Amino acid sequence: MNTFSLEGKTALVAGASRGIGLEIARHMAAAGASVILAARSKDALEARAAEIGGRALVLDVADPQSVAAAAAGIETPDILVNVAGMNIRKRAEEFTREEYDRILETNLNGIFSLTQKIGARMIARGKGGKIINIGSIQSLRGLPYLAVYAITKGGLAQLTEVLAAEWGRYNIQVNCIAPGMIVTDLNREMWQSEKLRNWLKGVQANPNPGTPADVAPLAVFLAGRGADYITGQIIAVDGGYTTTAVWPFEP
Repeated sequence: MNTFSLEGKTALVAGASRGIGLEIARHMAAAGASVILAARSKDALEARAAEIGGRALVLDVADPQSVAAAAAGIETPDILVNVAGMNIRKRAEEFTREEYDRILETNLNGIFSLTQKIGARMIARGKGGKIINIGSIQSLRGLPYLAVYAITKGGLAQLTEVLAAEWGRYNIQVNCIAPGMIVTDLNREMWQSEKLRNWLKGVQANPNPGTPADVAPLAVFLAGRGADYITGQIIAVDGGYTTTAVWPFEP
């Protein structure tokens, strides 16, 4: 028995055109899953899907009509991975209502709508399923200048726990991965800062930022049979950020 095998399974990865979502799609395809890569950017999406032998699905999670059309246009997947998201970093008092609404529509409202539709179909099908939400360190800790993003990622963590409780009777496991300091296209420029990299060396056991490839294997595991008795968990992939700190003392 290969715990990491996803042979015979179909996975829908929402937010799969780049970064963590694309890496999860790649790893799930390598594990044997038939992968549907969903995102807004059609051309980039089709190119990525062709690379891994998957299927492209145009999906804008901030658009209710797009969510409804995308969900209706596919067979019920065995695995749903919610990665789609955006971020704006600024002081809490400076956020505009338009920015607030846009982040919530993308990171939380649209994700809930998609999960609601796919989850209902998993229940009706009667064969169980796996739902994996991609949260953030902000699901577990507070960092400055991320107020609205943190609202959405905290909400995603609570949604994970509630759906796990509600859908467990249908053999649907719902878990959340909370990536830490992972370098992606959304923050690559920020992590060029030597000051920021030096700060990281003092706050977690692993002194380096991570990559999407550090996150994807956990998603594959949670999607497979080895995680059948794991549900309602928010699991950090963070180099020890939420549990460790280092100091210059040497005995």
